Amino acid sequence: MLFVGHLPALAATRPAVGGSAMNRNSLLFNTISYAYFFAIVFTASWLLAPWRRLRLGFLLVSSYVFYAGWTFVGFDRLLAAEGAVFWREVLQSVKFVPLLYVATSIDFYLGVWLDRIDDPKRRKAMLIATVLVNVGILVFFKYWNWGADTVIWLADAALGVKLPDIHFRVELPIGISFFCFMSLSYVVDVYRREIPACRSYLNYLTYISFFPHLVAGPIIRGRDLLPHLERKTRLTSQTGGEGLFLIAAGLFKKVVIGDYIAVNFVDRVFAEPTSYSSIEAMAAMYGYTVQVYCDFAGYSDIAIGSALLLGYRFKINFDAPFKSTNVVEFWRRWHISLSTWLRDYVYIPLGGGRKGRLRKYFNIFMTMLICGVWHGAAWTYFVFGCVQGLALSVSHWFQEELKNGLKTKTVAGALIVSGAGMLLVWRIALAMGRPGLSLMVLSLVIGGWVVAILVALAGKSLRGPMAVLCVAANFTFAALTFTMFRAASLDKAWAMYERLLTVTTYTPNLHRNVLLVILGALVLQWSPRRLYDRAREIFIAAPAYVQALALCFIAFALHKSASAEAVPFVYFQF
Repeated sequence: MLFVGHLPALAATRPAVGGSAMNRNSLLFNTISYAYFFAIVFTASWLLAPWRRLRLGFLLVSSYVFYAGWTFVGFDRLLAAEGAVFWREVLQSVKFVPLLYVATSIDFYLGVWLDRIDDPKRRKAMLIATVLVNVGILVFFKYWNWGADTVIWLADAALGVKLPDIHFRVELPIGISFFCFMSLSYVVDVYRREIPACRSYLNYLTYISFFPHLVAGPIIRGRDLLPHLERKTRLTSQTGGEGLFLIAAGLFKKVVIGDYIAVNFVDRVFAEPTSYSSIEAMAAMYGYTVQVYCDFAGYSDIAIGSALLLGYRFKINFDAPFKSTNVVEFWRRWHISLSTWLRDYVYIPLGGGRKGRLRKYFNIFMTMLICGVWHGAAWTYFVFGCVQGLALSVSHWFQEELKNGLKTKTVAGALIVSGAGMLLVWRIALAMGRPGLSLMVLSLVIGGWVVAILVALAGKSLRGPMAVLCVAANFTFAALTFTMFRAASLDKAWAMYERLLTVTTYTPNLHRNVLLVILGALVLQWSPRRLYDRAREIFIAAPAYVQALALCFIAFALHKSASAEAVPFVYFQF
């Protein structure tokens, strides 16, 4: 157990959200700069609507301008620079645009060549090439330094060998995980003959670089967007109203709910957990779960609304995940574009459920482990992926057993395995000096059995009190595990769990307004879906002046709720 005690040293504090590439010139969706940018793009793109290729060219250039905004040094520095310094500042401003362009171009030509080749061996070689290109880019920029930390630590801890510094001093290009996944899925679909290769270079560049989804998703499949780029589009009052409604709803989720919870409570607790009570720590866990949902669902709504106003429709990315009664349902509702991507391009290629039950559970575990690590190069994400993988595997096993009729031997075996696992984790926690780890696993295991019993008692359909208990248990599970997702390091995560062990009940830091916002957000999500749909229909059907009044009211709420500076979206760091 000696090595395990040093593991938190590998989990250095993560960079700020968005990484070092983000600056004050970034076109965040929740800034006035983006409003100006989008107004110009919206107006010009519809003026160019009669000329499809010219319009796509304009959208492509606009998308590159949007992407360059994350590293743009500012007009003040450009105007003050002269000679070689000026060109150095220009290169600094657009340094990641060439990476986006080259990576996209490589996959375009690989897809074209792949579509023309019939020989299976050559086709597989081309597929491997595109996997190497996209995964190689991700590994170099996102995972190399994390891998270097691990190798250096292992060499020192296990062999006593001091390795030289093998880190690269590179910034993480924003959105790299999203555009690499999009490009990879397109080539895989061409390889599977599920879609024909795109023959228009302009269309493909625009598909990958389209700014609404570029930096934080949703992950758009080629089959969903490329056909729309082949034909002219038009804007109607229906799609226009829907787009405005989605943007307003997204900004409300992000600024009024997510940012308010983060700035006024969650960030403070996660920064110094030892200064807060058990109740405040648990409230921060619940609060962060609501915050990250409102933050990313809000971003997705703005992205979908922006695309809709430009004439292109994306699929929904969140479907009320906090209504879920189990973790399987949760991942079907949460970040749908990523969940389905992992299912189609990781879980199914691993074998899915075609090679027996044990292999199926292993494939589920590995898929969620990859999901965790995809979110970031840190041990917190690794542990998050492991816990979610175990939870999903156990949930699938239990649901299958429930359908076939639970047997005494099966239940007894599961209890023995659970007990053995808890004992092992307890011993590891003692060796690490981390009682919070024991509490986390104990809570998860007991919570899992509580949900299992509730499901068994309720039968196949959950109604009334049983459904409420399962939803509450699943939300608590999400809060406990998302703590690992939020914590800056393993030390900070364990500290949060350890605060729960103190069983302290003072709450001077838990303001009533914060609680009301958290509870209000949950009530909005747990309310019937038809209320949201009805509100959207009323807004779309309303006269223009009524829509304008409603948007002014939302703008006023945003202004009153907004912090001094725009808070970056959580998923910009991925």
